[in-house]
Amino acid sequence: MKTKIFLLLTIAFLATSVNAQSKAHKDSLNAIIKTYYDLNVKVFQADSKPVDVANIFKIFTDDFTYVHPKYGGVYTRAVLLKGYLRNQKNGRYDSNITDIKIVNRIVGLNSVVVARKYITKEKGTGDSKMTLFEFKNGKISKIFEYW
Repeated sequence: MKTKIFLLLTIAFLATSVNAQSKAHKDSLNAIIKTYYDLNVKVFQADSKPVDVANIFKIFTDDFTYVHPKYGGVYTRAVLLKGYLRNQKNGRYDSNITDIKIVNRIVGLNSVVVARKYITKEKGTGDSKMTLFEFKNGKISKIFEYW
């Protein structure tokens, strides 16, 4: 009888532990995505600085890649950084984007798919766009845009 009770308690503990770890993993990935979008909104403002761009790249792995088939394919971390800085220098970030709203997300093992919308001064809430994030060691290792 004691063995059965011990076995049941062990199973209950393990199930609770796995659920807690899964929730913590999910929460940490969601926090990184929120940080990513918050940092991008800051960069999209007309008064943003190169340090604001650098802050985005702190949450990327060294081997980070950005994939956007519709707009040119695969970008390395270095190429994407140059693009952000070039856009900033050329005034492409004009404060039109005021927020990015996540409308849905699916969290998997070291990955999250989000549906999100830009909120702009000109048009208000835009159309949903789908993005896949992959993670390694608590950082974003790949972003794949499906729009």
